[in-house]
Amino acid sequence: MSKQLAVPAKRALPPKEGGLFKELLGYYETRSLKKGVKTADQILKKFPEHAETLCMKGLLLTHMGKREEGIDLVKKGVRLDLTSHICWHVFGLIQKGEKKYDEALKSYIQALKFDRENLNILLDAANLQVHLRIFDSLVETRHTILRLRPNVRKHWIGYALAHHLNGNPLEARKILQHYQIMVKGIPDHDVEHSETLLYLVRVHEELAEFDEALRVLDTGEQNGQIVDRTAVLEARARILSKLKSDESEAAWRVLIDYNPDSYEYYRGYLSNRGINLDDRADSEAALKILINFSTELPKAAAPRRLALNVASGDSFKDLAGTYIRSGLTRGIPSLFADLKALYRDEHKKTAVEEIVEAEHTKHAAEQSTPSEDSEPTTYLWTLYFLAQHYSHLGQYSKALGLLETALTHTPTLPELYTCKARLLKRAGDPIGAAKLLDEARLLDGQDRFLNTKCAKYMLRAGFIEQGNQILGLFTKKDAPSPGSDLEDMQSLLYLEEEADAQYQSGKLHLALKKYMAIQKLFDEVEDDQYDFHGYALRRFTITIYLNLLTWEDQLRSHPSYIKAALHASKIFIAVHDEPALAITDNSEPLTDAEKKAKKKAKKAQKAHEDPKKLTQGANANEDKGLEVPQAKDEDPDGKKLLASPDPLEMAAKFLSPLASLAPGNIDAWIALYDIAIRRKKLLQAIRALKHAKSLDPESPELHIRIIDFALRASDLPQTPPAPIGPLFTSFHSSLFPSLSPSSDSSNPFSTSKLSLETLNSQYLQKHSNSPLGILAVAKVQHRLGSPVGQVEETIFSSLGKGDSGEGLVGFNIKVASRFIEFLASIKSTRVVEYRSACAQRFELSTIFRPIEELNALRTSVVWPAPQAVSTEVKDGNTNGGVDGYIAQ
Repeated sequence: MSKQLAVPAKRALPPKEGGLFKELLGYYETRSLKKGVKTADQILKKFPEHAETLCMKGLLLTHMGKREEGIDLVKKGVRLDLTSHICWHVFGLIQKGEKKYDEALKSYIQALKFDRENLNILLDAANLQVHLRIFDSLVETRHTILRLRPNVRKHWIGYALAHHLNGNPLEARKILQHYQIMVKGIPDHDVEHSETLLYLVRVHEELAEFDEALRVLDTGEQNGQIVDRTAVLEARARILSKLKSDESEAAWRVLIDYNPDSYEYYRGYLSNRGINLDDRADSEAALKILINFSTELPKAAAPRRLALNVASGDSFKDLAGTYIRSGLTRGIPSLFADLKALYRDEHKKTAVEEIVEAEHTKHAAEQSTPSEDSEPTTYLWTLYFLAQHYSHLGQYSKALGLLETALTHTPTLPELYTCKARLLKRAGDPIGAAKLLDEARLLDGQDRFLNTKCAKYMLRAGFIEQGNQILGLFTKKDAPSPGSDLEDMQSLLYLEEEADAQYQSGKLHLALKKYMAIQKLFDEVEDDQYDFHGYALRRFTITIYLNLLTWEDQLRSHPSYIKAALHASKIFIAVHDEPALAITDNSEPLTDAEKKAKKKAKKAQKAHEDPKKLTQGANANEDKGLEVPQAKDEDPDGKKLLASPDPLEMAAKFLSPLASLAPGNIDAWIALYDIAIRRKKLLQAIRALKHAKSLDPESPELHIRIIDFALRASDLPQTPPAPIGPLFTSFHSSLFPSLSPSSDSSNPFSTSKLSLETLNSQYLQKHSNSPLGILAVAKVQHRLGSPVGQVEETIFSSLGKGDSGEGLVGFNIKVASRFIEFLASIKSTRVVEYRSACAQRFELSTIFRPIEELNALRTSVVWPAPQAVSTEVKDGNTNGGVDGYIAQ
């Protein structure tokens, strides 16, 4: 850290102490922490209020694990000298370690007021400006850095990148071109220069300067300056297509020869010829080209698979027959997953079924009279495909029969057990599905996929403790519990399944704890990008870095975040509407496994709090000791979280990113309405309801909220004041143009109950064939105070009409479970009757059995102790089959 030339009197030190202070700065740079503290004490002994020494000592103490003492010293030092850039810089480092990025940047800016050319502070400030997306200030900071160190290559790239991020690629291009002229002595095949040229090509392409981009690309490749051959081929094909050059087709053909199984290369080739794979009008031309590619590249699967997307009629049947027979003969387990997308077309689904049934008949006959030409493995994979096919169509009994035949033929193939388990899960027997997955995993105890899949099914079946034991086979032995280790490894799969399992079991506090852990995981991923702001410039990985920033900006559009936010908001809303839910029983006895996990967690926490352990590895990262140590979890069961004083505020914070990142998700807007209307945020509620209506005006959940909005509007004491009032009145009139107001109210928004019942009846007539529509009508009836018998009749109408007793389209196990849940919530006496009817409808299911029988079935299952995994496997990637980082 540099010092100013003009030193104020209160900051000045005699020569001896001044020399010691320089040593102190050196000790910090070399991480000689104890020597540094000793030197600081020597200075403070004579000058106890020397601010910069106090700050430096505090900084050293934070690296040594004495965080609170260190922070107190830093704050004291800042107060004593508000004009010292060293004090502000140190304070910024502390704030950055606490992840208070806004405050850290303010401290750096304050430091720069007193030392405008301090390179360390400027670099830190630049990284924070990118992190906070303050690109206009970033341009100024990067320009200052470049002016101070114009001979450092990365500062030129950083300045160009700052302009690019600030929406000025033209200026970025000028800087990069000037950099090219200036730089000398670049060796051939230099990766850093190669990445710089590829970045320049990207900038030219964004500016539609395609000729110049192509010139840079060709020159760089010819001179050996661009070493990424794949990037060169892709960029050339893309740019030539934009130029509509005659050479573009050959460029795409080179790419296809380079990687004949890339779907994107075929799409690019066809698009270059004006053919859209997704347009039916172009299907004939596309099919001809793809067939030619299939002939020229017989080992490539991509053109043959893409041809199935565009083929139709007899040509589809011929191509599909060849493709399917090849897959069955080769024994490709994922063949059905590959072809499942074709089932959106009814004719293709039928054709696939006919082809595989013909193969089944043929090979079944061969099995009855074996010969040298018999293909027993092909017969096995045909049975496997057909079982998946009928399971997907909901014909579970037929699929089950095929699987039994396959298991008789080869009882040691794990795929058959996993397929049968998936079938039982869909048919409503989660316990049977979990048992089958356990059998499958025992066939190969070292297979991480099978073990992870088994744990997942156990969690879904409610066997939470057993599922965690299975996952524990592939986690650290010294971890407090498998769950804590998987949470540390950012396993979304585990967190989602554990949260859902606890939610289904009614343990809202434990479910909420895991959903909030998912939010924390995404926060950590967002924080992790900070390390890449400096790394990308050091390594010149600019193109990938730009992709990273774009991905980070869309981070919370990830399905896992959306799901967690929606489920957590439901819990928070339930607690707000019924505070008694937050009162949990603290006297539940712990199981042996829970006691053991609690003991290990306590031991691990104690080890974590050891100051010696906190200082380990400090030399590896400048800010390692500045990071806030993991706080002791004072709420391991989530009971305090569930009883938080403002659940709606926490839900709003969780949901807020979805307004911009999930604009097409109607469930997100429904949840945003539910939170806003309870927080009395009328404009937010109106906005959410209008957006949801624009997405799907006939949505069952939207119908419930529209009635809810009418009832809440009726309860308003008066018209909201401007500017809310006119907007509220206009929106209310657009929603209910024909509703009659209540006669006994002076409220202009008051609506008669009869009008709302009429509106609900009209919705039922319009959606009488929709199970979810019927459920929405029943919920509205209950909200309007209709007799329980009337609500029950509406619910039971979902079971089917007429003498045939056929159910409604879309009435499946999940929907039926929602009906039962609603009947239970209104304390209906006909819940058992409805469960019984569902049990008859879904013959293979167990979840609709009487509660007592279901509990007995659950307790009767005895799981064998998880088999140990060999050291060789465990010492490898401990993440195994469980999802690790968030990137897919």
